[in-house]
Amino acid sequence: MNILVIADIVGRPGRRAIRGLLPGIQKEHDVDFVIANAENAAGGRGLTRKVMDDLLTSGIDVLTMGNHVWDNKEIYNFIDDEFRLVRPVNFPPYCPGQGHHIYTGGANKKIAVINAMGRVFLPPLDCPFRGVEEVIGEVKEQSDIIIVDFHAEATSEKVAMGYYLDGRVTAVLGTHTHIQTADERILPGGTAYITDLGMTGPLESILGMDKDMVINKIIYQRPVRLEVASGTAILQGVILKIDDENNQVQNINRISCSLP
Repeated sequence: MNILVIADIVGRPGRRAIRGLLPGIQKEHDVDFVIANAENAAGGRGLTRKVMDDLLTSGIDVLTMGNHVWDNKEIYNFIDDEFRLVRPVNFPPYCPGQGHHIYTGGANKKIAVINAMGRVFLPPLDCPFRGVEEVIGEVKEQSDIIIVDFHAEATSEKVAMGYYLDGRVTAVLGTHTHIQTADERILPGGTAYITDLGMTGPLESILGMDKDMVINKIIYQRPVRLEVASGTAILQGVILKIDDENNQVQNINRISCSLP
């Protein structure tokens, strides 16, 4: 079984990359199931129903979120009703939405997708380690495959999560920093890991935003309302090749391709 996990989708260029590149990637790599982070998909901040529907009809099976999950208030109208949308599990109890769900993909495999958010340099949510631990206890007997999208800033926190869950989940895949790291590997216990999947959005940008605006903000230290950049779009992420017999990851391969 091949699972494609797509890096943070940023604005219109990211959605254009999905429409233009995803079908070819699915065909070339015989992809059975697709997960993508969509917390920046609508104008660079948050998610609307229209954007969500567009992504889900473009070949994506599950959307995960992160610290921008509540930035577009429209999400409150549909997050409770859409099982294909997962937000960080370690938000306080009674927050709208769900932090995990079990899906069916490939040859009738049960795939648990868990979303968690780090606390280093991000809002102080509940402990992501305890939050994921609790969910694993709920889903491990019902799932063949467990994928964790760990949306975090600090590389140390991400690596710690990888080793903490090694041997107990199929993959721990970092999102949020929008810079694809070159440390994809299979940890000693068999869990696939990468510190950050990268970004699906405008190539000539600073983390997806107009580079001149970001540079001016850094130099002059004045508030700037950042806008999503334009131009060449990229799609980044990883493909997990999973053995159909024992559900173990055989390979984790980075992908990065562009659309003019």
